[in-house]
Amino acid sequence: MNSSLFSHAQEWLNLAIRWFHLVAGISWIGSSFYFMWLDASLEAPPAPKDGVEGELWMVHSGGFYQVEKRKIAPGGMPRVLHWFRWEAMLTLLSGLCLVAVVFYLTGGALLIDPAVLPLTPLAAIAISAGGIAVAWLAYDTLWQSPLGQGEGKPATVLSFVLLFAAVYGWCHVLSGRAAFVHVGAMLGTIMVLNVWVRILPAQQKMIDATKAGDKPDFTHGLRAKKRSVHNSYVTLPVLFMMLSNHFPSTYGSGRNWLVLCLLIFVGAAIRHVMIVRMKKLPGTWWLAPAGAGVVALLALTAPQDDGPAAPA
Repeated sequence: MNSSLFSHAQEWLNLAIRWFHLVAGISWIGSSFYFMWLDASLEAPPAPKDGVEGELWMVHSGGFYQVEKRKIAPGGMPRVLHWFRWEAMLTLLSGLCLVAVVFYLTGGALLIDPAVLPLTPLAAIAISAGGIAVAWLAYDTLWQSPLGQGEGKPATVLSFVLLFAAVYGWCHVLSGRAAFVHVGAMLGTIMVLNVWVRILPAQQKMIDATKAGDKPDFTHGLRAKKRSVHNSYVTLPVLFMMLSNHFPSTYGSGRNWLVLCLLIFVGAAIRHVMIVRMKKLPGTWWLAPAGAGVVALLALTAPQDDGPAAPA
């Protein structure tokens, strides 16, 4: 195959995987947003119902739907139980394939910026793949440790410190464009592994206990919920990073690591406001620091005035 045909095939492969990744991501994030809203909108039934924690009536497309949230009892499993899991895995697999097509099949050329750090293609690819894997191990170890128990405030603070350190590291090793995408891939991988390694197994333990006629241990569900909340807060920053390659004023900034840290903060703050509004809780004041972050972003990414041109 000559080089022009290879480039043409690679372009269509890039397009197909990117399209698939977008559809899978919409399916996953859409269902995640829906269940966060649903959980916050449930109300106690007018008359007590055995095992029902909350219910909700909805109308959509001309149909009426009644949803109930229940605690399963021993031997009380329904005949058919729908899981929401493949949307997350397909998003991860298509995203990793996209990283390989864009950054690895091009010989690592788009990973490397000699002005940032002169790397060989092999070294850049190793840092790319290894960094994503190490990020999950560090995050999961932290939240499985005593620091992550209960409300996990120490783990929350340390998570943000490690995240911003990772942003700084990526931006001082890879090209700006690659660094932004890799922070997104890192967080996206953590989100999917939260689903498959921590959330789904916890749900399966409760199901197994119920099938065996035992009372399920609902603390498994509470621990799974914590990881689900983590996923929800990083959704908006990850969505930006998926789009970041279209905005060189962000990743091309001389202080791109600071730009990305601010973008993560703004996205998480906006998501927090969305969540507290759903739950009718205080917290909309987070819009003020989010707005200040946007102003700082505008200042950091503003075009630089090079002054008057030198005389000819």
